[in-house]
Amino acid sequence: SSPRSAPRTGARAAVFSTSSREADPSEMSHRKFERPRHGSLGFLPRKRTKHHHGKIKSFPKDDASKPPHLTAFMSYKAGMTHIVRDVDRPGSKLHKKEVAEAVSVVEAPPMVVVGFVGYVETPRGLRALTTVWAGHLSEEVKRRF
Repeated sequence: SSPRSAPRTGARAAVFSTSSREADPSEMSHRKFERPRHGSLGFLPRKRTKHHHGKIKSFPKDDASKPPHLTAFMSYKAGMTHIVRDVDRPGSKLHKKEVAEAVSVVEAPPMVVVGFVGYVETPRGLRALTTVWAGHLSEEVKRRF
């Protein structure tokens, strides 16, 4: 008869139990070590974005005494690399020694001002009051809109 049809008793049960994953905990490890994740789940779904322009998410506090001026500048993190620099920190073990440090490469393409937005303060926060568009826009800027 085949081993599948035989009852699981005696020595045969020992053979089946030692071959299963639960039998010998010394051979097992946690999934965290056996097959770790590759990347953060916060970046899912991994696909090309629908809009290729950035967004300024924070602005400095407004000073009403100054005339209207540019308060933010668009730039993008293009990658990372490393540099070797001298440490100038008296009292440190690394004083006057070279260290390698990670640095971000920031790309700042030329910006074109296409208009201004005027805001009014309400009890619920700032609200856009009016938008003033530039009188002369180039063809490539118009094409982007």
